[in-house]
Amino acid sequence: MATLTVSAADEKRVKAMGFLSNKGTDNFSGRIITVNGKITAAQQRCIAEAAEKFGNGIVTFTTRLTIEVQGIPYDKIEDFQAYIAKEGLVTGGTGSMVRPVVACKGTTCQYGLLDSFEVSEEIHHRFYEGYRGVKLPHKFKIAVGGCPNNCVKPDLNDLGIIGQRIPKLDEDECNGCKKCGVEKACPMGAAKMEDGLLEIDRDVCNNCGRCIDHCHFDAMEGTYGYKIYIGGRWGKKIAQGRALGKIFTDKEEALNVIEKAILLFREQGKTGERFAKTIERLGFENVEAQLMANDLLERKQQILDAELHMTGGATC
Repeated sequence: MATLTVSAADEKRVKAMGFLSNKGTDNFSGRIITVNGKITAAQQRCIAEAAEKFGNGIVTFTTRLTIEVQGIPYDKIEDFQAYIAKEGLVTGGTGSMVRPVVACKGTTCQYGLLDSFEVSEEIHHRFYEGYRGVKLPHKFKIAVGGCPNNCVKPDLNDLGIIGQRIPKLDEDECNGCKKCGVEKACPMGAAKMEDGLLEIDRDVCNNCGRCIDHCHFDAMEGTYGYKIYIGGRWGKKIAQGRALGKIFTDKEEALNVIEKAILLFREQGKTGERFAKTIERLGFENVEAQLMANDLLERKQQILDAELHMTGGATC
């Protein structure tokens, strides 16, 4: 077995920079942040060149849409960072803080109800970069899904956004068709023709919007929105996230809820616990009420300045 020369302190130091030890060696995998899983051809070439120049030539992909270059010697870490910086690439993504954002391809997907690349990039800049130096009780994961197909499992993240298109029927325009195009198009079975008038079961409808353009008389219209789940967790202990009662139709309001959730977690979470546990301890209704109010944002600087979670809780 090879003799390891990198100290535990140095290993911890570079882990905070996004370099994870390759088991049993003095080499590391450099974790490159892709913002939302989207990179340019030039960036791909740069990563491939860096893998050959500084690593072992192998590039892997993480479940959080980051890229890892394996086999980087400890003394080549800074050179590796400088090389990928030529294409605007950085390393990171570890620690008890906001983690890299995951997004589906809803921007180009036929089912996408929001521009998931644009929304996730805004979240990345505002909360991954903007809160990079803010210690939290544990890691905080965010996912953006373009529609209720839930491809990136937003409800299994600390906070998840799902694109919505809320159907609304204009009863005056409904002709009570015997063969209703809306009823036929609804994949959930939520739209039913009852006594000559279309009815939508709101407890069944998931706001996928698939039915809206199928009315032959344009009696259906849809409002785009953002459904927010909080308290999801995947791992050794699984927790299903719960949706806030309100579907947000204003993007800025939805983004403010994300910020309030981060601030609440920092202030009221206990070091070492995930957001799901914080919500369980405080009560979902209590947390939801705080996220709907503005007190957390009004006390933002006070919360950020507080000396909390100095040791951090994330172990991976």
